[in-house]
Amino acid sequence: MMARLRSLVFTAVFYVWGGVYCTFCLPALLMHRRFLVRAQTFWSHSILFLSRTVAGIHFEVRGAEHIPRTPCIIAMKHQSAFDTLIMHALLKDPAFVMKRELLKIPLYGQYCKKSEMIPIDRSAGPRSMRTMMRAARKMIDAGRSVVIFPEGTRTLPGQRHAYRSGIYGLYKHTQKPVVPVAVNSGLFWPKKGFRWSPGTIIFEFLPPIEPGLEKKEFLAVLEERIEDASLKLLEAV
Repeated sequence: MMARLRSLVFTAVFYVWGGVYCTFCLPALLMHRRFLVRAQTFWSHSILFLSRTVAGIHFEVRGAEHIPRTPCIIAMKHQSAFDTLIMHALLKDPAFVMKRELLKIPLYGQYCKKSEMIPIDRSAGPRSMRTMMRAARKMIDAGRSVVIFPEGTRTLPGQRHAYRSGIYGLYKHTQKPVVPVAVNSGLFWPKKGFRWSPGTIIFEFLPPIEPGLEKKEFLAVLEERIEDASLKLLEAV
């Protein structure tokens, strides 16, 4: 009963705070993008604080030595919205590869455009891939790491989908290391619904995959590292 009440309270606090903060940040749309990036960083830290104090969801980073100090590609397992909400607390000005449809969400879409994320139209085929690679190269050259979810969608804990070829396109085109990241966020922050559960969300940064591998080998290594590590995080709970 107490866990359910705590979850309901967090739901209310999370959405009220989100609405207030989105409104408060409206002037940033008229300013240099660096002001919005600072606001996003503050937002990430505020979510970590609220998650811990209201919902009892703590956060742990493992493999911090693998968090890049120079621009690279971050390939993450994706189990919940938490995976995107707090990355600004870990990385300096990350650029997310995201579905173009998300730009239609009021305010959120405008903030994504202003902060120069990388929207892709998955129905556009090869043209979308070329657009994504050019945009990623631009972000890397500007000193930003690119975050991509190689499965292309959120999955339930223990579930897996085929890794899409887009991650290999970025790896080959940018000639930058790819840092795999395993997560267990779906255990505590649901893919859908409002049943948050107390516990510890873990992000585990794994050793980078250096440039030079062919497509088949690269995808096999990436998937093995992310999926094996994510399963171990689930089993440890």
